[in-house]
Amino acid sequence: MLDKMVGGLDFQSKALVLRAERQRAIASNIANVDTPGYVARDFKFKDAMEAATSSPGLVAGSKTDARHMSMPELSDSTIGGGQKLGYSVQSQPNLDNNTVDLDRERANFVDNSVRYEATLRFINGQAKTMLSAITGQ
Repeated sequence: MLDKMVGGLDFQSKALVLRAERQRAIASNIANVDTPGYVARDFKFKDAMEAATSSPGLVAGSKTDARHMSMPELSDSTIGGGQKLGYSVQSQPNLDNNTVDLDRERANFVDNSVRYEATLRFINGQAKTMLSAITGQ
């Protein structure tokens, strides 16, 4: 019984940890925008979430029908138990071999921040719902 109550909360907490890790990677890319030879790092959130939950069918956005469109992916990059980051695809070559695209990183940072906030609000809502059920209101 308790498993059903905290199952969604567990999923959201794993998502929150992965969002924080992605935010850290994006912030590192932005901080190193002027570092010669720096290679931008990132990971596929969907694959990392599948690895964290160990059940691909439960991840939002997974294909449940062959007619669904597939999401665009990053280059070969995942985050696993060892928290490995992959390299993001270079969109524009630089003379100093730095692969950070500041516009893309800013957009990723804002997108991830909004999703992080949404996950926090969802966890807060679930906690409030459980509290009202416990207190009988």
